[in-house]
Amino acid sequence: MIWDRIIMVDWSGGAAKSKTPQSDAIWIGEARGGASMEPIYVPDREAALGTLTNMLAERPAGERILLGFDFPFAFPAGFAARLTGQDDPRAVWSWFDARISDLKDGRDRIDAAAEANDLFEGDGPFWFNPFERTRPHPSIPARGMKTRPLPEHRSVEDSASGALSAWRLGGVGAPGSQALMGFPVLLRLKERFGADLSFWPFDGADTPIVVAEVFPSLIAPCIEAHRAPDPRQKDGKEIKDRAQVRILAHALAALSEAEMARLFDVPNTPEGWILGTGHADRLAAAFERSQGRPAPTRKRRLPGNCFALPPGVDWTLVDDALAMLRDRLEPIAETQRGLPEAGRRLAREAVAERSNPPRANAAVDGYAIKGALTQEETTFPLAEGKAAAGVPFDGPLPGGHALRILTGAFLPDGADTVILQEDADVAGGRVTLIGPQKAGANRRRAGEDFNIGDTILEAGRTLTAADLGLLAAAGVREVETYRPLRVGVLSTGDEISDAPSADQIPDANRPMLIAAIAAMGHEAVDLGICGDDRDALRAAFDGADTDVLLTSGGASAGEEDHVSALLTETGTMALWRVAVKPGRPLALGLWDGMPVFGLPGNPVAALVCTMIFARPALSLLAGGGWVAPLGVTVPAAFRKSKKAGRREYLRARLRDGAAEVFASEGSGRISGLSWAEGLVELPDGALEVTPGTPVTYLPFAGLLR
Repeated sequence: MIWDRIIMVDWSGGAAKSKTPQSDAIWIGEARGGASMEPIYVPDREAALGTLTNMLAERPAGERILLGFDFPFAFPAGFAARLTGQDDPRAVWSWFDARISDLKDGRDRIDAAAEANDLFEGDGPFWFNPFERTRPHPSIPARGMKTRPLPEHRSVEDSASGALSAWRLGGVGAPGSQALMGFPVLLRLKERFGADLSFWPFDGADTPIVVAEVFPSLIAPCIEAHRAPDPRQKDGKEIKDRAQVRILAHALAALSEAEMARLFDVPNTPEGWILGTGHADRLAAAFERSQGRPAPTRKRRLPGNCFALPPGVDWTLVDDALAMLRDRLEPIAETQRGLPEAGRRLAREAVAERSNPPRANAAVDGYAIKGALTQEETTFPLAEGKAAAGVPFDGPLPGGHALRILTGAFLPDGADTVILQEDADVAGGRVTLIGPQKAGANRRRAGEDFNIGDTILEAGRTLTAADLGLLAAAGVREVETYRPLRVGVLSTGDEISDAPSADQIPDANRPMLIAAIAAMGHEAVDLGICGDDRDALRAAFDGADTDVLLTSGGASAGEEDHVSALLTETGTMALWRVAVKPGRPLALGLWDGMPVFGLPGNPVAALVCTMIFARPALSLLAGGGWVAPLGVTVPAAFRKSKKAGRREYLRARLRDGAAEVFASEGSGRISGLSWAEGLVELPDGALEVTPGTPVTYLPFAGLLR
C-alpha cells in the first residue's frame, strides 16, 4: 500500500480563530517525496475546506493521497441506528449536516446535539455544553451520562490511550464538537471528488483519495521530543498542533509498504477505527529512522508486589511456583531496531516487505505457454528471445506462441504453464510439446510462499540462521528486537573465595552459573563474591548495572542470610519455600526495580533451581516468552522409593535408551553435575521406581538454551 502524499489535518470544533498562527485552531501538514512540507495554518473551517479541496484537486493522474482528520468519524455502537434507523455512520453525518448551517461559527451544533439527546429517555449521550450561558440546553448535561443509554467510548478508544469520549462537546480538544463540525466537510469533499474518494474503514482503501481518522496523541512522546524551537512561543517550542500534523504525516510517509498495510489490516466496524492504533511504536520508530536516529528503546519495570505469595501460603508446589512466575512476569529488556542477528529475540512480529515469489515463475527449464495441452502433441511458433532468472522476457507472450524459459525466470504476461524441455522438440523456429498437461503445470505462483504484509515471524521468537534467510527473502532489512538481557551473577558468603585459604572453599557456583546464563542466550555479568556483610551486599546490589541479578547463598532465613534480609528491608522480598529437592529456599524480590533471584548456596541446588525456575523466567523477561523444559519419557535404569511431598530432580544420563542416575543423591557431590547429561524429574507424590518404570528425562540440551 503506497501513498504519494500524506495530508494530516488537526481539526477544530470551536469558532473562527485569529489570522495569526495559534494553537487549538486548524493546521494542515503534508509529507511527500520523503520530506515534510511547511505546515499550513488555517483560521476557520470554511477556509480549511477550500484549502483541502485545492490540494486534492491538484492531484496528478495516478497519484494516491491519504488524508487524515483528528476527529471521530463515528459514535459508539447503537447510536447511528437510534438516530437514523441505519447502522451506516455516514447517515449520521447527513443528519447533522442538515441541522448545522453555520460552518464558520458552529454554535448551532449544540442545537443539533440537543435534538439528538431528546430522542433518548433520561440523559442523552452528548454532554458538556460550551455555550451554557448564552445557548442553554437542559438536555445536555454538564458531565457524562448517568443512565448511560450508550457506551461512553468506542472500542478503538479503549486501545488508544488518551482518547476522549466522542460525546464530549466542550473543553480543549472536545471530540464531539470537532466531529459535528467535521461531518459537513467530509460530505463536501465526497460531493466534490465522488468515486475518487473513499472513507476508511467503511469503504476500504482502494480509491485514489482515502480519508481516515487519525489521533496524533498515539505518538505524543515522539511529537514532544521533536517539536522545533520557536522563540515566539511562551515555552520556546513549535506550536503543538503544528508539530502534530508535521510529524504524524512524516511518520506515516516513512512507513514501508508492508508496515502501512498492517495499519490498514483491521476489521470494518460501524464504530470506525483510528488509523495506527496498536502501532504507536512502529510509527515513532519510522519517524526516528527518517531522521537518521535509532528507534527509541523501551524498558518496563515490574510491579513491587510481583513476587508476593498469596496469604497463608507456606510451602509452594513446583507447578504453582512456575505458574506464578509465568503469570506475573513480563518482558523488561530494552528494544532496538536494526539488522537482524541470530540469537536475538523479536520484540515485534516481522512482516514481509515483498512477496515470495514476487511474480509467477518457472519451476523447471522448458517452454512457457498459455493454458493446458489437451493433445498428445501440439506445435507452437517459438517466440524470439527467452526468459531467464533475473533477465525477464521483454513484453507479453504473443498469443499462440511458446517461449524458451529457464528455472526461476518470471513468466511473461500471457503465459501460465511451463512444459519440461524433455517433453519438447524444437525445429525450424517451432516447438512441438508433448501432452496432455494441465494449465499451471511447473509454475510457482506469485506469493505461494508468503505475500507482502504477511507475518512471517512472531514476536518473542529467537532468530535462527534460517530466520535470517527468511527475512532476507521477504525484503526485511531491519527488525525490532530485545537487547540481550544482562544477568548479573553474584556469590555470597565468607566461606567462599576464588583463592581459598585453608578455612574456605572455592567458588564453584559463579563460573557454573555464568556459563549457564550465557548458554541460555543472555549476557552474563560477573559480579564477583561478596562476604557476609550487609553494607557490602547493599553496595554490590546498587552497583550492579544489570537487568536481573542471580545470587547464590544467603537466600534462607538465618542470621547470616543477608540476601533475603536485605530484600526484606526494601519490602519487596518473598521467601518461597518450594517443595523441591534439591533446593527449597528461593528468595525472590526487586532491588530498585531489578528482579533478584536468590538461589541456594549448594552448587547442585543452585544449578537445578536455575534450570527449573530461573531459565523460563529469564526467557520471559528477555522477551522470548515462557519456555517449558523439553522432556521425554524413558524407562528407568535404577531403583528408588520416593516419598510424597516434594518434586525431585535426580542427576541422570541416558544409556541404551534408559535413564541411569548418579550413585549418590547427596547435594554436596558436585561431580554428579559433570557426570550427568540431564535430570530425571520425579513427581510430587509417592512413587516406587524399578528398572523399566517410565520416568521423565530432561536433557541439559533443553535446559541450558
